Amino acid sequence: MDKKQIIDLSVPLKAGIASDPEQILPQILYQNHSIGAQQMATIFLGLNPEDLPEGQGWAVEDMKISTHSGTHMDAPYHFHSVDENGNAMPTIDEIPLDWFIGPGVKLDFRNLKDGHVVTVDEIKAELKRINHELQPGDIVLVNTSAGAKYGEDDYLNSGCGIGREGTLFLTEHGVRLVGTDAWSWDIPFSFMAKNFKETNDPSIIWEGHFAGRKVPYCQMEKMGNLDKLPSTGFQVIALPVNIYKASAGWTRPIAIID
Repeated sequence: MDKKQIIDLSVPLKAGIASDPEQILPQILYQNHSIGAQQMATIFLGLNPEDLPEGQGWAVEDMKISTHSGTHMDAPYHFHSVDENGNAMPTIDEIPLDWFIGPGVKLDFRNLKDGHVVTVDEIKAELKRINHELQPGDIVLVNTSAGAKYGEDDYLNSGCGIGREGTLFLTEHGVRLVGTDAWSWDIPFSFMAKNFKETNDPSIIWEGHFAGRKVPYCQMEKMGNLDKLPSTGFQVIALPVNIYKASAGWTRPIAIID
């Protein structure tokens, strides 16, 4: 039997790095085995921590994070409460499971400048370069320059983004799950704010996300190792944590290459 290659498409959830805006940075409190031994002694009366193997108990981490910390998947509900027809947008626990498994397609946009809004023509050109026609159920992953900068000070300002027209081009071809190694599916907020200041056009704010009101879809953000993927010829499995009525769920997507 031929051996399959499995590639982890997530990044570690880590505190103390520039992974998010300051107000939503994840916090992780590590409680080591010594602390665990003391906790166990409070549960099992008469137990001394020294009675445990080498005085060690369990290790536990307490975390203060959002559903958008680390590699995660946004549900349509994250974009808006209702779609353009007034129907309720689904939360992460309401998405059909078959959205999360399918053939992967990687679009390599690492050459595009930070803050660039990818056009439909650029998506078509990349699909032509890799000789692929989009099919319903394809999982499209966008490799940007931000992928190599995760955790660095300029990560939040790195990478291109997919706007309304590009997003609708994908979803109108039956794509229901996309992903990016950048902080956001849209362009970085710093560029978005600059563009808005120059144009005073609110339609450019979060335009890729808001496109989900027309055709609901899910998107993964802060992915990893997209540079290790071929353009096609791999399967993606990306099951989000099942959180009741949540706007997103953490996920550890993988790619399987025959």
